[in-house]
Amino acid sequence: MELRSPAFAESTPIPAPHTCDGEDISPPLEWAEVPAGTASLALIVDDPDAPDPAAPKMTWVHWVVYNLPPQTTGLAAGVKNLPAGALEGVNDFGRAGFGGPCPPKGRHRYVFKLYALSQRLPAIERATKAQVERAMRGHLLAEARLVGTYERGRR
Repeated sequence: MELRSPAFAESTPIPAPHTCDGEDISPPLEWAEVPAGTASLALIVDDPDAPDPAAPKMTWVHWVVYNLPPQTTGLAAGVKNLPAGALEGVNDFGRAGFGGPCPPKGRHRYVFKLYALSQRLPAIERATKAQVERAMRGHLLAEARLVGTYERGRR
C-alpha cells in the first residue's frame, strides 16, 4: 500500500496552510494498492517528537479517522465531510478532526499512518488513538506511512 500527499514529499516540510501558522487544515492525501479483502481503512497522524525533539516525552495525536470505505483513494485538503461511514476520533487537542502541526520547539516529524483492516471497527464514542489501535489488533492487512516535518519560525 502507498500513501502520499500532493502538498509535501516524504520527510520534507508540511506547508504552512496545514499548520497552526496557517489555515490549520488537513493536507491532501492520496493512497493506492489497498489489498484485496480490505473492509475498512484507518488513518492516524501523530508527532513522536513532543514536546521537544531533543528530548521527546510523548507522542502527540493530531488526527484519528477510522472506518474509511476501502474504495476511498484519498482525502481532499481541509476535508470537512468524510466519506459515508467514516468516523473521527479525538485528537490530543481534545476535539475531533485534524489539528495541524504547532510544535513548541524544534523541527518535529508528523507521521501519517494508513491501515488496511479486514473488518470495520465498532463505533467508539470519542475514540482515542489507543482505543482505535486496540480495536485494530488482529485485523491489520497492510500499513503505509508518510512523514512530514514542521518547525515554526522565530516568534
